[in-house]
Amino acid sequence: MKLLTWNIQWGRGMDGRVDLARSVDTIRALGDFDVICLQEVAVNFPGLPGSHGEDGLAELSARLPGYTPIYGAATDLPDGRGGRKLFGNAIFTRLPLGQVWRHLLPWPAEIDTPSMQRVLVEAVVESDVGPLRVMTTHLEYYSQAQRIAQIDAIRRLHREACAMARRAPLPGEVGGSFEVFPRPAEAILCGDMNFPATAPERARLLAPFPGREPAFRDAWDVLHPGEAHAPTCGIRPVDFVDRPACFDFVFLTAGLARRLQAHGIDADTQASDHQPVWVALA
Repeated sequence: MKLLTWNIQWGRGMDGRVDLARSVDTIRALGDFDVICLQEVAVNFPGLPGSHGEDGLAELSARLPGYTPIYGAATDLPDGRGGRKLFGNAIFTRLPLGQVWRHLLPWPAEIDTPSMQRVLVEAVVESDVGPLRVMTTHLEYYSQAQRIAQIDAIRRLHREACAMARRAPLPGEVGGSFEVFPRPAEAILCGDMNFPATAPERARLLAPFPGREPAFRDAWDVLHPGEAHAPTCGIRPVDFVDRPACFDFVFLTAGLARRLQAHGIDADTQASDHQPVWVALA
């Protein structure tokens, strides 16, 4: 199984040009992925720099035939013309797909701090390494307090999912809206976390759980123990970091960590202000 995660900046490259075909070409050049997780996917949002109001989800879907798209809008606003403009995260998978969830994450009010609503998109897939949950998110950039609240929410959701993994269907549930579909404890959490690898937020996310829930491990650490993380943003000058840093991660539970074969970062592409990150499990 191969998974890629990338903050595509709505298709806007370092040249300031929005080109979603270039985004997909970049992904295809890196490999043949079973799951593709993308952050900053915009729909009808002409106010974003370089955008002409593209339907990013539709264009990406058309360029990724054979994949099922799952979109979670964090920002959902009127566009002033009777429609909606959306901004969020997407999962594209060609694996058999089970239940899907779209979790809005906490957005504590901070009057003097710019921020936006954030979302966690979660999907169960059947892979060649077994059933697992894929989760992708994009945490708040400007506020550490909000990031911590969002991390705590993700950890709570993981504990709830692990509890549901032990639940057997009850009589009369099959076929109705109360039907319980498998929600495995093994999971991959990926995305733009908006904190560097040395930040306390990372340690908080990776901390053990008090019960039987499997903790998350950093895919980089699994294969490169003791080594500093390779950067995933700031390789070229950008306005949100003053030096190269790792903001984009793949975290996975222990059972999947044992199957991790490879971890890669495309440091060359200039198709976004972040670099694509991918993992392979076997």
